[in-house]
Formats: sequence, structure tokens, C-alpha cells
Amino acid sequence: MVTYMLGAAILLPMLSGLFLLLNQGRLKNRRMKLLGIFLVMAVTAGIVGRLLFLEDYEAVLWSLTDTLKICVRMDDLTRLFAGMTMAAWVLAGVFSFEYMKHEEQEDRYFGFYLIVMGVLVALDHAGNLVTLYLFFEMMTLTSLPLVLHNLSHEAVMAGLKYLFYSVAGAFMALFGIFYLYANRAVTTFCPGGSLLVTDCYTGSMGMTLFALLLMIVGFGTKAGMFPMHGWLPTAHPVAPAPASAVLSGIITKSGVLAIIRVIFYTVGADAVRGTWVQYTFMTLALVTIFMGSMMAYKEKLLKKRLAYSTVSQVSYILFGLSVLNESGMMGALSHFVFHSVVKNCLFLAAGAVIYRTGKKTVGELGGIGKEMPVTMWCFTLVSITLVGIPPTSGFISKWYLAEGSLGAGTGFFTWLGPVVLLLSAMLTAGYLLPVSIKGFFPGDDYDYAKLEKKEPNLLMTVPMVLYTAAAVLLGMFPAPFMEFLQHLAAGLFL
Repeated sequence: MVTYMLGAAILLPMLSGLFLLLNQGRLKNRRMKLLGIFLVMAVTAGIVGRLLFLEDYEAVLWSLTDTLKICVRMDDLTRLFAGMTMAAWVLAGVFSFEYMKHEEQEDRYFGFYLIVMGVLVALDHAGNLVTLYLFFEMMTLTSLPLVLHNLSHEAVMAGLKYLFYSVAGAFMALFGIFYLYANRAVTTFCPGGSLLVTDCYTGSMGMTLFALLLMIVGFGTKAGMFPMHGWLPTAHPVAPAPASAVLSGIITKSGVLAIIRVIFYTVGADAVRGTWVQYTFMTLALVTIFMGSMMAYKEKLLKKRLAYSTVSQVSYILFGLSVLNESGMMGALSHFVFHSVVKNCLFLAAGAVIYRTGKKTVGELGGIGKEMPVTMWCFTLVSITLVGIPPTSGFISKWYLAEGSLGAGTGFFTWLGPVVLLLSAMLTAGYLLPVSIKGFFPGDDYDYAKLEKKEPNLLMTVPMVLYTAAAVLLGMFPAPFMEFLQHLAAGLFL
């Protein structure tokens, strides 16, 4: 029964999306079409939600060969990622119903949007490395049309960059998977992982660690980690705003999910701790945090500024993973949720501004808080969250990240991590809060006589308000959520 339910959650949105693609332009009743799309998303989210409350399970969907099996599993990590994916996908989808009115090829957009939803359900439930890689690659190919959507020269170039970087990263990860299988390592996921075998030919761990680093960098490509980050600030700004939201809030986190599965469910933290792989991982994460914040601070185009912010903020999560202790893991997992909530809201707010005013650069947004107060209050509150100002949720995750770094016993990195996090937080305030300040306090030269309310309708406003409420309330009442994360993290450091 469980496999049938999961199969329905995967196939329903994928087949519905395929139906839309095959019938582009033929479905004339837009209201009924959107109602059907919403029902598909709601039913899929409902099925996944029901699965999340079942006991842990593992199942084989089908066997490619005697040794290559497509497996699914349910555990706390699946619950966290699948639950967040469904919530974000439905809210951004509802926002799209209004936003896509001013975009062409609406059927194509919603067709691929639904297909990616089904692929992500499968990816979140992957039970071994082969299944993870299969749906990881499928996610890249099916999400590419969301970047290419308007088919402008800029969009095509951005799409190709997204494809090349993603495929290159996935091939790095594939080498590591080949290596693990060739050396008869355990490749099914097990909380805490197990020590890797030595190389069958050399009898050392050198090649094993190299393969592991390739997997971290390869899967980290999707998370925008340096030096494979270049696709992200190029691809996100050209996609429709709700697609940018889920690209930033959810799809980049698929790289995080894959790295967690490799280190903490396949290899084991003990095999990495104290090695050059750990220090390289920490270095790349910290470089990305600082570099992304600096680039966001300098950027004038609003959506591209938010994209560079994603480069920085997702590497907060990667840094939390790299310290290889329970506090760092709790900080990483909590920041996954909080950043997803915040960045989805920020991109939706930017989309609402573009939809209602056509303004795309930061310099054009003086007085926008007077014209769109609800939108800009949402933008402001989630910006404060991303900076990490208490009592918002961003403060909680950054507290655990700093605590994890200080308790990691990694020498130079023990104090460097918190220093970089603090510098990045100040830069985050520097590139987000001035947008709100100028928006609400435009100065004496603002022409109040031309003030016109331009707030979007409820289809666009409600998702932003819900995200904002979640960002604030999760910081004010974090105990139940953090207890869940503590239970999850404790199981990985037995």
C-alpha cells in the first residue's frame, strides 16, 4: 500500500504535467485549468503528508540489475525535505496562477512545474545512491525549461549555463558512486553511515577520500558552492519569479540533501572527520558564504541580488554539515527550512513588484513601500529573519551553526566560522534592509501626489503572508521543531 501511495504522489503530477504539455493552447477555460492544477498539487501534497506520518520503511520499486535497485525509504530526513518541498511548491504554485498572466506559454510553465514536483517527491524519498542520482539528474533536465521559459537570448544562455554546470557536477558525483560500488561499500542509506572500505587496488584511503570530495563538490554544484556556483546568479534572475523562488528555496537544497545522504547515511562522519576532505569542505563553504554576500551587496538588479544571497546562505547549511557534529547539523537543517521560507518569500515579493510596477532594479524602488505596503512588510520581516535578528527564526539557526563551529575542535576553523558568519550577517543587512528603508522612507523628493496603491491580489499576497508568519513564528516558538531536529541529528552521531 505504501509503495502505491508513493507511486501515486510521483506519477500524478508528472502525468498531469505531461498532459498539459501535450495539450498546450487547447484548454481554453483558464479557471478550470488552474483549478485542476491546484487539485493535482493539493492531492499530491496530501498523499505525501499522509506518508510522512507513517512509520519508517524501505521498499524496492524495481530492479535495474541484480545489484542496481531503485529503492525508496521513509525516515526523519525524508519527512523534513519532503514536507518542506510540498509546502513551498503549493504556495509558489498558487502565486503563479496570477503571476503567469503576464507571461507567455503558461501551459508549458505549469506542465514542467508539475513534472518537477513529482521528480522532487521521488528524490526526497530516495533510498540509495543510484536512486538519488537518477532523480537528481532528472530534476536538472525537467527544471531546465523553467529557466528557459521566456526563450530570450539571456534565458537561453542562462539555461545552457545551468545545464552545463549541473551535468558537470552530477558527473563528478557519479564517479564517486562508481567508486563506492566498485569497492563494495555499503550504498544503501543507514543513519550514521559506516566506514568506507579501503581501495581494492592500493589498500589505502587516499582514493576513497578523493572520490568523496568529488561527490561533495559535484552535489554541491546544485547548492551553489564555490567553485561551481556560477550558474545560480545567472539562471535565477531570468526565470519567472515563482520559479526563481522554488529554484532558490527548494532545488538548490537537493544538493544539500545529496551531501547529507553521502556523508551521514553512506560514509559516516568518522570517516571524514579530521581529514583533508573536511578542511577542504569547510574552506569552500566559508569562501562561498563571504563571496556570495559581497556580490549580493554590490548587485543592483533585485532578483540577481537575491540570487547571490542564495549562493551565500545555502553555504551556511553546507558549513553546518562540514563541522561534523550535532550542533552543526541542527544549525544546518534548521537553516534549510528557515532559508527556504525566507528566500521563497523574497523572490515572490520581488515578483509581485515586477508584476505590478515593472521595476527590477534596487534604485527604482524608492517609495515602493507606500504603493505596496503588505508586500514590502513581508519583504522587510523576512529580510530581518535572514539577517538573524532575534526573535526571528534566522537567529536560531545561526546560533546553532556558531555553536557547532566553536565545538568542532578544528583549530583555525573553530573561530573563523563564527567570524565569517557575523561578517556575512552584516553584509546581509547591508544588501536587504536598505531596500525596505528606501521603500518606506523615500525622502522629501518623492512625489506623493503620484502615489497609487498597487498591492497584488490575494493569490499573490496570501503565500507571502504565510511565509512571513512562518519565518517569525518559527523563531518565537522553535521548541517543537528543534526537538524534532535534535532527534534527527542525534541519530547521525551514534
